[in-house]
Amino acid sequence: MTTLRRLKLKNGCRAVAKSNLALAISPACHSEGGFRPRNLLSSCISSKSRFLASLGMTIKYLFSLCALWLCGIFLFAFSPPALAQSLDKPTTTIDEDITAFAFAPDGRIVYSVRRMFRNKKYDMQRDDIWIQDTGGHRKRIFQGEHFTVAGSMTPVDNDRSSDEDVDTKGKKHKKDRSDKDKPLTPPFTYIVAGFNFSPSGRMVLVELLTSTILTESDHQQDERMTLVLDESGREIKLSGDNAVIHEAADPMWLNDNATIVYLTEILKPNVLFSYKFANVKTGPAGPAFEGRTFIASVPIPHTNTAIAIERDKSLSGPPRLQRLDLLAQDDKELATLDGYETGLSVSPSGKRVAYFIDKEVLEVRDLQNPNRLARVRIGLGAVQWSADESYLLIKRSPERKSGDLVWILLPQLQNVAGKHSDEIPVIQPDPIPILHGLTFRDFAISPNGGTLAVVPPGKRNLLLFPLPPPR
Repeated sequence: MTTLRRLKLKNGCRAVAKSNLALAISPACHSEGGFRPRNLLSSCISSKSRFLASLGMTIKYLFSLCALWLCGIFLFAFSPPALAQSLDKPTTTIDEDITAFAFAPDGRIVYSVRRMFRNKKYDMQRDDIWIQDTGGHRKRIFQGEHFTVAGSMTPVDNDRSSDEDVDTKGKKHKKDRSDKDKPLTPPFTYIVAGFNFSPSGRMVLVELLTSTILTESDHQQDERMTLVLDESGREIKLSGDNAVIHEAADPMWLNDNATIVYLTEILKPNVLFSYKFANVKTGPAGPAFEGRTFIASVPIPHTNTAIAIERDKSLSGPPRLQRLDLLAQDDKELATLDGYETGLSVSPSGKRVAYFIDKEVLEVRDLQNPNRLARVRIGLGAVQWSADESYLLIKRSPERKSGDLVWILLPQLQNVAGKHSDEIPVIQPDPIPILHGLTFRDFAISPNGGTLAVVPPGKRNLLLFPLPPPR
């Protein structure tokens, strides 16, 4: 009898659950150890009430889920995606007319700001130099208005406006009209072309493009100089009172934080160069690789070695890719190139090099095995490497012109030993545009690979973004 009552009870409870279209088994009727009610009617009534309470809680729970779901749809519809927001709004904006900038090894950024001055006859430009630390604080470390070059010209007194002058005997006399029209000193103007921090980050080389009026016939002399500053903007006197290295282009530091290697022009205009040394303590130190001439040079990070493109003075032979030990003045020829246009760039690890062999084709070569290379048709531009060296970020435009920024995936390098140049395949990649395809005049990737700095055309302020990944 007891067994029969249990079977009826279970069947009755299942009927109640099914009739209410709820869960398959009511919690009141399903028990791992079973239960023994006093009578069937009271058991089923109790089970029904419990089931209805459970059903009500379930309905409230489902209603809350629906409300949250609808709120999520509303917020998603009216909120911009996180990626688009990061691209539209830079993390940092430096609202100045930027002429050049560079990252320090620790993530600080140095930049130059255009400053114009005028004396009685000439408009002159002398850029100021600022540094922004990793916390976003900015400080002007160099004021161009007061900068002079010792030994080649006297300081310019732009504020002098007296009608009297002093003769050789120290007596004052009135200036005539011709005297008033003459500039007081040879006008000196410059624009900052680039920066290069020492490995320690304590000093910075400032490349200047300068112009000086030497004669009353307004003859203009142009020169590329390198100014040496410490991180606070103090001029480092290399020899005597002179803080500049004359005829110095593309300067680079050696690992001792004291030796500077730079290029000096041999064949004008900017065709062939030779190497020279200088030291922050002893001044100019003479030539390096004497008698040899080069088109371009770029240091291998964290070494005393550089990769250079060499050509003879007559420009008769092909360009040759060289690895140069700058301290020991030793060299190793890596390859004879089919051509060289521009864009020499070494990867962060120093294992690969990229350069344009003509105005369309970029060649990437393995420095450890120079017979392994790949060619990509992308169009002339400036090149930066991704941190993992699997992508290149390219500004598609000639030097100092505005262009869009695109990622390209580097194809697999292949051994081309014994192959003719025409047999080497040229890959046509699919460029991946970033920053909405807008054009920029200059760009750089931070040393840690996480920040992209760009200078748009026009006002040319400096914008910092999280580096958009290739997608």
